[in-house]
Amino acid sequence: MTNPELAQDPASFRDPSGHVIVGSDAVYRLVMPVAAESFSRVRATPLFSKLMARGWLLDEQMVSKDALGELAKDASFVVKHPKLPLITYPYEWTFAALKAAALRHLDIHLLALEHDVTLSDASAYNIQFIGTEPVFIDHLSFRPYQSGEYWLGHRQFCQQFLNPLLLASRVGIPFQSWYRGQLNGISPECLVKVLPWYERCRLSTLLHVVLQAKFTQASRKDVKQVTKQSQLGKAQFIHMLQSLHKLISGLKPKLAKTEWQHYATNHNYQDNEVIQKQDFIQAFAEQVKPQQLWDIGCNDGKFSEAALKAGAKQVFGFDADVGALEYAYDNAKNQGHHFFPLLLDLTNPSPSMGWALTERQGWLTRAKPDAIQALALIHHLAISHNIPLARIVALLVELAPQGIIEFVPKADPMVQTLLALREDIFPDYTQVCFESYLQRHARIVRQQQVTESGRILYWYQR
Repeated sequence: MTNPELAQDPASFRDPSGHVIVGSDAVYRLVMPVAAESFSRVRATPLFSKLMARGWLLDEQMVSKDALGELAKDASFVVKHPKLPLITYPYEWTFAALKAAALRHLDIHLLALEHDVTLSDASAYNIQFIGTEPVFIDHLSFRPYQSGEYWLGHRQFCQQFLNPLLLASRVGIPFQSWYRGQLNGISPECLVKVLPWYERCRLSTLLHVVLQAKFTQASRKDVKQVTKQSQLGKAQFIHMLQSLHKLISGLKPKLAKTEWQHYATNHNYQDNEVIQKQDFIQAFAEQVKPQQLWDIGCNDGKFSEAALKAGAKQVFGFDADVGALEYAYDNAKNQGHHFFPLLLDLTNPSPSMGWALTERQGWLTRAKPDAIQALALIHHLAISHNIPLARIVALLVELAPQGIIEFVPKADPMVQTLLALREDIFPDYTQVCFESYLQRHARIVRQQQVTESGRILYWYQR
């Protein structure tokens, strides 16, 4: 009999070697007979124990097939993993996060080769984050290395790791929107068209972009012949991975200045007002102690940090400003905070995509947090994007059973700036209406004005 809380991950159907089963508090990986021998040979090496000891590979535990009932009847083995709180995708990551994931992937592959093990693919979707640390999650990607084999994952690695980083580093175009539009990543044929001529002349670009593009344009017969002749000695394989590691290590984003990237020093609060805001957030976090808090409109993560210090176990930050998110990621990594900032435009969040719209889940369907904080956010949605205030409040309260929402009145300088650029067509954008909309869905536990301009924090409970 099968536990009704268990179900196959809808994205886990392409690989015949195994499938993923998701439970309420754990994830199970089925190892099918076609991959049983390869999987056993890899596990007989010390590779997995070394990777898990370093935190590079998600922990595993072999369990009985009986744990999954009928779902595991055809499997050879069942591996149990801890369930991650939120699955994220490369097109939502910052430049620094994608770079860290790429380097972690290469480090894992290099260590694997030391044990005569290789990776069957190079998918960025096999990396997730715990805090700001990348961790590899697909144990079935490992298989025994065959002497002289060609790296079949080279193109995939370039499309999903290298090319997006090159787009942002060499051209100055943020990669996220392009990546989201092509789930397999940015192809060399497309990237080569936007690279300046002097960038195309770099040796590394010639090897990993230009030649990859030409290789793709060759006929199938030519491709088969080239692949057959392109055997790599193990030393050459290692050198190739090391050269990519060196290349990526030196990449930095070449992005234009964004509006909120210097939020820490360029905001609309006096020092004492910032302290009042932090105190309110900390009082909330101390009492609620959320296991997972979403900071929607997190900017540089300053107030996420306040929640973490006061009792939140982990925080996911969401913002549409790439520059602010880069700062937030770097700060969280340097400080060791359990905080991971992600790119999200609340007016156009990541949708469900892929085969039958099931391979990549939309933002609202992946997880539900214990609490949210939406600070200095709703006036941008209402005034700049014409989202009705009632709809904004309804969505935010629906996300979590409790949280903090900041109301910024029309008298505030920021709202006045927004209204200076357009007609005021928002008669219900008032404190009275906001409170009325909020009380349709939740109880106001506490409220506090934190600025002279009238900004008010509302602690709600659904």
